[in-house]
Amino acid sequence: MTILAQAPEQTDIQVGVSHPLDPLSPEEIVEAVAILKAGRGLGKETRFETVTLNEPPKEVVLGYSPGDPFDREAFFIVFDNRTSETHEAVVSLTSGGVVSWTHIPGVQPRITLDEFSECEAAVKADPGFMEALARRGIADVDMVMVDAWSAGNFGVEEEEGLRLVFARLWLKTGPNDNGYARPIEGVIPVVDLNRMEVLRVEDHGIVPLPPNDGNYAAEYVKEFRQDLKPLDITQPDGPSFTVEGNKVSWQKWSMRLGFNPREGLVLHEIGYEDSGRVRPVMYRASLSEMVVPYGDPRPHNFRRNAFDLGEYGIGMLTNSLVLGCDCLGEIYYFDAHLHDTRGNPVKIPNAICMHEEDYGVLWKHTDWRTGQVEVRRSRRLVVSFITTVGNYEYGFYWYFYQDGTIEYEIKMSGILHTSAIAQGETPEYGTLVAPQLNASIHQHFFNVRLDMSVDGDRNSVYEVNAVAKPRGPDNPQGNAFYAEKRLLPTESKAQRMINPESGRHWLVSSSSERNALGQPTSYKLTPGDNTHSMLQPDASVSRRGAFITKHLWVTPYPHHQKAAAGDYVT
Repeated sequence: MTILAQAPEQTDIQVGVSHPLDPLSPEEIVEAVAILKAGRGLGKETRFETVTLNEPPKEVVLGYSPGDPFDREAFFIVFDNRTSETHEAVVSLTSGGVVSWTHIPGVQPRITLDEFSECEAAVKADPGFMEALARRGIADVDMVMVDAWSAGNFGVEEEEGLRLVFARLWLKTGPNDNGYARPIEGVIPVVDLNRMEVLRVEDHGIVPLPPNDGNYAAEYVKEFRQDLKPLDITQPDGPSFTVEGNKVSWQKWSMRLGFNPREGLVLHEIGYEDSGRVRPVMYRASLSEMVVPYGDPRPHNFRRNAFDLGEYGIGMLTNSLVLGCDCLGEIYYFDAHLHDTRGNPVKIPNAICMHEEDYGVLWKHTDWRTGQVEVRRSRRLVVSFITTVGNYEYGFYWYFYQDGTIEYEIKMSGILHTSAIAQGETPEYGTLVAPQLNASIHQHFFNVRLDMSVDGDRNSVYEVNAVAKPRGPDNPQGNAFYAEKRLLPTESKAQRMINPESGRHWLVSSSSERNALGQPTSYKLTPGDNTHSMLQPDASVSRRGAFITKHLWVTPYPHHQKAAAGDYVT
């Protein structure tokens, strides 16, 4: 059900906001939450899963000129633990009213930060859990780490409609000890987050704790290398980029930076200046979903999979970055303003890092006849953020180059997800990384949503493959091969797989603009390191995250469809 509310008298809230795509300010978050609470009579039981900018329609943004008035709206996802109901809402900060209030039946919002800590407390207070620890000789519950994992959706009838997590457990030997070195194997507390109580404690058998420490903190390191000399990166005249609010300009590139609880960093209006005009390249770019399926089918491990955006939200888990460690050089930081589950503003200082990097040789040629050498150095602009999801760290890096190239890189760090095995056992579903410690086999799938606008919104996509020509009259020596280009005409025919053997790539081409040779202006989409899903087609993760079954999906533009696995994945 959608309820449209009549808008009250207009209020002026655009202080500090200069563009329709600017993220919500802390003041706007406070005001939007107050409007929704008053308009819908929300009480203390309400949790705010999402409070973010309700992005205006594309035509509104593209038609905006500096100085034009514009409306500001906040988008909400809220849920009530008592009723297990989820609602989406839109609040107008311009008019001060609730624009819409929509019940979304049969879904579960993301797990919130306070639910993680509340879940750990509930598990540690449960008598059945304490009995399971006692059977393993563990007495100090304060040294137990409890990581809540979304239960997923495996079609279990008694789990339908419940907000469930399955907890994974580790044991620390001290406050700063790396607990991931000692998994408490076989014990799985199942927790109903709405009631915040343990429904059951599964015990799949006792496996001894791995014997070795796995500490990495500086306090545990006895000796450091002394032969590494300082590497100083200096720019005496400052960096070459300029920043106006959330707009960045660098070496003819321009873009707007945004941030939200689910996706983290979002780039808008990426363009390149050519002969005095900014030519559009992408309207919006962001990570859409990340799926991490694990390959262990045993009863206590088959549920181990993660939809990190749809179940947790990488924006909410973003690190506050540190100069000299996370980012090196002449750094410009952007703060992120998000919220807690009660709707209060939360600031993440230094959430986004931006800097320039030297990137070696961009182009070089030596004329052997004259000995003349021409070389051009390459420099790139780096826009990045880092998020921590449990044991894993993910660094997300957008690179912009002087030759017009855009690159996206994801760096994985942190600690592998571990399980304990018996002494002398060889793990079938993982790799032995320490005595009795198994690093579980798994895959990572990242879906990036690119709203392309190469020289405007009228774009077509072509697939290009290298083709070997059969030997014949026009190929007598058998050496002929060529690039075959074909249009992807429909959405159903634009679900594609990579093919390294044919050098397969794709062209996103303008339907209206031509280059100096009369060809459509285009951007080339080139696959990087890749793989394919090892899951069966009817596996739960394959059904919930169907995007992992293809490498490329080309779809018509839908303003509201931003999540590859859907807005609610559980």
